[in-house]
Amino acid sequence: MSEKHLYRNPEYYTNRELSWLAFDSRILSEARDKTIPLFERIKFLSITSSNLDEFFMVRVASLKDMVNAGYSKKDIAGMTAAQQLKAVNHVTHELVGQQYVTYNRSIVPQLAQNGLVIISHHENLTAKQEAYLNRYFEDEIYPVLTPMAVDSSRPFPLIRNKSLNIGALLQKKGEETAEIEFATVQVPSVLPRIISLPDTLFEDEAKAHVILLEEVIEHYIDKLFLNYHVICAHPFRIMRNADLSIDEDEAEDLLKEIEKQLKKRQWGEAIRLEVEEGIDKRLLRIIKKELKLEEEDIYRISGPLDLTFLMKMYGMQGFETLKNPSFLPQMVPQLMPDTDIFEQIRKQDILLHHPYQTFEPVVRFVRQAAKDPQVLAIKQTLYRVSGNSPIIKALAQAAENGKQVSVLVELKARFDEENNIVWAKMLEKAGCHVIYGLVGLKTHSKITLVVRREEDGIRRYVHLGTGNYNDATAKLYTDVGLLTCDESIGEDATAVFNMLSGYSEPKSWNQLALAPLWLKDKFLYLIRREEENAKKGIPGRIIAKMNSLCDQDIIEALYSASAAGVKIDLIVRGICCLKVGIAGISENISVRSIVGNFLEHARIFYFENGGNPQLYAGSADWMPRNLDRRVEILFPLLAKDVKEKALHILQVQLDDTMKAHLLQPDDTYEKIDKRGKKHICAQDVFCQEALRDAQALQISPATGSRVFIPEQHQEDGE
Repeated sequence: MSEKHLYRNPEYYTNRELSWLAFDSRILSEARDKTIPLFERIKFLSITSSNLDEFFMVRVASLKDMVNAGYSKKDIAGMTAAQQLKAVNHVTHELVGQQYVTYNRSIVPQLAQNGLVIISHHENLTAKQEAYLNRYFEDEIYPVLTPMAVDSSRPFPLIRNKSLNIGALLQKKGEETAEIEFATVQVPSVLPRIISLPDTLFEDEAKAHVILLEEVIEHYIDKLFLNYHVICAHPFRIMRNADLSIDEDEAEDLLKEIEKQLKKRQWGEAIRLEVEEGIDKRLLRIIKKELKLEEEDIYRISGPLDLTFLMKMYGMQGFETLKNPSFLPQMVPQLMPDTDIFEQIRKQDILLHHPYQTFEPVVRFVRQAAKDPQVLAIKQTLYRVSGNSPIIKALAQAAENGKQVSVLVELKARFDEENNIVWAKMLEKAGCHVIYGLVGLKTHSKITLVVRREEDGIRRYVHLGTGNYNDATAKLYTDVGLLTCDESIGEDATAVFNMLSGYSEPKSWNQLALAPLWLKDKFLYLIRREEENAKKGIPGRIIAKMNSLCDQDIIEALYSASAAGVKIDLIVRGICCLKVGIAGISENISVRSIVGNFLEHARIFYFENGGNPQLYAGSADWMPRNLDRRVEILFPLLAKDVKEKALHILQVQLDDTMKAHLLQPDDTYEKIDKRGKKHICAQDVFCQEALRDAQALQISPATGSRVFIPEQHQEDGE
């Protein structure tokens, strides 16, 4: 085998889809961990369900498209699309089974023990309870329902993607020989799915009793079909292909084309059917036939369909002792609310660490720029923003104030397309120059450029981040952001926006590296430099933190560096196609995945560089889509204190013994054996440090907010 392809053996790689399912299993393991507060566990169980939905709508849908198209090319792990689909179906059925074992045998009984009882309509209801539910159904639910029968004049109705429905078999009353008919009713998403029942209906001491909306509808479904005998009624839910196919070269107006495709998403090909376990075979046969589904696409569920309702349950009041205390993001010491943000950036580069430190300075950066008479222009890329985005408002205000405002709004940000179309139109009305991304590429980079006229001339201020300009997710996702007025970075930032708006590629870059043209080569160069140093006897070291790792060229380079003696520590939250422990190849590589209260989202990279370490952060994971098909930015961390802070983040995560799952040679992940080890939870450490830094400045958290002071993961055990 040539040296170039020495590490291309499919046995050296894990299939991407199976690796993702292993990630969802790690989240499920948090739901099963009895040392975690009960309401945190129901949150993790909800997340596994919502994750699985998106996985089917995009990844499984893509595999099915490939199989239907006869696509036979193998992936890096040597699997065809058909083989992947078969393996995914097998693993997913097992995963769903584990979800419901966790729900039925652990979560529901423990909720009841702690005063939250989930009622099923199959249980015997007292006369009082029956009377209350009957009245609730008549007053609140019945007027909203639309029962739909199927017969020769009424075809099988269109069932919306992800909607919860109840299918029924009916027979006309008084006609024993009458044909059995099918009918369905959608469980209205406009009504709350969790219905709280009055305490007066119960004689136990529970704090709350709830029943699910579909349970009530099923219980009283005969009221919808008065002339019929209801033979059976069972809930079902379908998942459809939601991957948009947009021919950008042919689309005259990208915005209109995406709006058109969004409507189709609701009615894409059905790819998964969830039904209640024990569903009547005749009813299932009708649904299966109409939706053109195979047996392996059917998931028989022992419990409520769609466990994402548990996230709503997490928000119920009165159970705070069963949750982790909430954490209030702390002030950034260099950027107190009364400081001039531009003056502070001129003094030093500032590395922000969210959500431990507040996202407010990023919002203030844009707001101050919008009002500042010395600011001439603001340029920004937007991928995903919040529903009531203060940044969007500030950009609109800046345009109204006469600033030159250019905004690239990525319309192709999956599942945020509709939201981004609304923002794009609003910004255009306010007078901003709006760019709708680039043909064939997604713009995933996170960059803001502020051009300011000062006494000594034009100065450029830049914010670069690993996460979206989304003030809502900035409280939940761990990210880093850099505020700088470094001249060379400022020049590069100008070149980035000129490239995005006018297709003018610079001849060279000072500090930034961009995908899809330059970034992969930069990473490969940095990895190979460590390898060359190791071959010369100079210690080589790489620490890389990201969301996903599945680019074959990068993995090959890591294998080669490891074989040369480079010590490589990878912190990969989700997909990892690299294998550890391969003799002579990956013995110097460790991989850990941290699953905690916050979603790990930052991308930070460390290269030893012969004793002169270089650190970078950026928007890109080590995936083909990021490196080859997106506009991404990698930026260097140049200032000494900024480098030290970034390295500290990496080191604390490598020291985590509480939430880290270590990848094993057999592709499984195991939590660290904590016996005899210091109990360290990286996310708790960062919370404590942010609190300590804020308290040193005598900053008190906002009145009425509970502060998260971790106690459960200290050295003396849990």
